Amino acid sequence: AGIATVTRKDFGFMTNFLAVGGVVIMLFVVANIFFASPVLHLTICAAFVLFSSAMILWQVSAIVQGGERNYVSATLTLYMSIYNLFTSLLQLLMALTGSRD
Repeated sequence: AGIATVTRKDFGFMTNFLAVGGVVIMLFVVANIFFASPVLHLTICAAFVLFSSAMILWQVSAIVQGGERNYVSATLTLYMSIYNLFTSLLQLLMALTGSRD
């Protein structure tokens, strides 16, 4: 978020990347339902951390540039990205600390 507010650069070029990334992550989530692989789960969590970080960057850039006029939608998107980021980080940290038993 700091990068988008300080540089005031337009990160609108990330739209297609985020759309494809979201679809790919969803496909891996569906695949993990059938495979139930712990390694795939951790990989999905790591990918979702990167995806959520990119979503925060993209959304803050849209707010700063004035492209986002609906502030309720912008706030909800930021909240969900931050929530998903921290839940994914929590799952990764729990997997790291749980493996020492």
